[in-house]
Amino acid sequence: MQRIEHIYINGEFVTPHGQEWFDLHNPSTEEVIGQVRLGDEHDAQRAILAAKAAFPAWSRTSREERIQVLWRMHKAIAAREGELMEAILTEYGAPAARGRWMATYPADVIAQAIDALESFAFEEQAGSAKVILTPVGVAGLITPWNSNAGFICNKLATALAAGCTAVIKPSEMSAIQTQIVAEALHEAGLPPGVFNIVNGRGDVVGEEIARHPDVAKISFTGSSAVGQYLVSAGAATMKRVTLELGGKSPTLVLDDADFQEIMPLVLQAGFLNSGQACIAGTRILVPRSRLAEFEAVAKDAVAQFRSGDPRSVDTDIGPMVSRKQWERVQNYIRIGQEEGATLLAGGEGRPEGLHAGWFVKPTLFTQANNQMRIAREEIFGPVLTIIAYEDEADAIAIANDTNYGLSALVLGKSLARCERVARQIDAGRVLINTLSHEPRAPFGGFKHSGLGREMGRWGISAYLEPKALVASAG
Repeated sequence: MQRIEHIYINGEFVTPHGQEWFDLHNPSTEEVIGQVRLGDEHDAQRAILAAKAAFPAWSRTSREERIQVLWRMHKAIAAREGELMEAILTEYGAPAARGRWMATYPADVIAQAIDALESFAFEEQAGSAKVILTPVGVAGLITPWNSNAGFICNKLATALAAGCTAVIKPSEMSAIQTQIVAEALHEAGLPPGVFNIVNGRGDVVGEEIARHPDVAKISFTGSSAVGQYLVSAGAATMKRVTLELGGKSPTLVLDDADFQEIMPLVLQAGFLNSGQACIAGTRILVPRSRLAEFEAVAKDAVAQFRSGDPRSVDTDIGPMVSRKQWERVQNYIRIGQEEGATLLAGGEGRPEGLHAGWFVKPTLFTQANNQMRIAREEIFGPVLTIIAYEDEADAIAIANDTNYGLSALVLGKSLARCERVARQIDAGRVLINTLSHEPRAPFGGFKHSGLGREMGRWGISAYLEPKALVASAG
């Protein structure tokens, strides 16, 4: 059993002041596989102090110096891909194909930050003024359990590219991944204090980061409820905030679509990351005139999806990350039936043949409407809901009738028509006949799906403030 006893502050692995130990589980077996010692508010304060002390020198580094550091980070993280893969399979339970992507993504996002930094304009002329973009200060980076290593590297690389220093509060549920990343970043030889990592609870370490006056900015990925709280908690010290929050993303199937052809995209969008993804396309909007046809194709396709051992090449959906999350998903499956939706596939309980592990049957509801809780609330599991619409205008209205606005998918034969529809959907990103990710484009949400944007030049801009210099020649 692995015991993680240290946090990372000011360039060193140190023993936390905090005394609490947190159990780490293998969600495929429910067994305890390790423990992590959690930091407390005193540890968060030490980390913030170290980041504050390192900020003046780091903020004055040149673009070239930052790029060199980021390339060292990239090399060190890439060298740990195998270890990350093993941790992701064991600690999180991602299916092997998804786990491989999650293991390579941390190095990929550092390379993407370098790409954005190389062409980023830190100065521009505005009439007689020279506008200089300057780093905001210490950034508090709070990351979730559903892609912990990737979020750490994405947020940190972007903050460092902008000239900020950082205090990272990762999910305590992903401590093995965090340890691998911390060791790799230490080997990369960054200046002490430029980044610091404190394992700890959100209501302890996260709370200190949210309220501390020396933290200038927060970047958080997680639930909308926590995001709302962080805005409120940070208001007293006027923190800049970037939030990437929940979603209830629509997959809008137009009436000219070939259902056999598009069904893999529909289900991959919905079951992405075992359904534990903020961008998952969990509301499937289908023309009522073709609903029965869609249901038949979807039922056959879902039957081919397998929930089980993440190490098996046949597995499409891994376990939920925790018992609490498994129970939450089971509860929503009950709610859907109580609300009157029809189970087309899946249902309560573990998949056949599985007697341990937090596995969920791939579940598909139909005969639902957009006012049901299963259509309005983020479930964060492999549970999808088919909603019928009358015409294109009705489809767009249903797509937008939500508190969320993170992502959407439009599927149809006419690209021009798909784009016309996509332009009318309230979401930070709309995919058309693809699930491809474009890292140079901004990512973030409308409404309760967040504030601000990550990725590309928009991500770097979020850590900068403009300063106008107006000078007289005489």
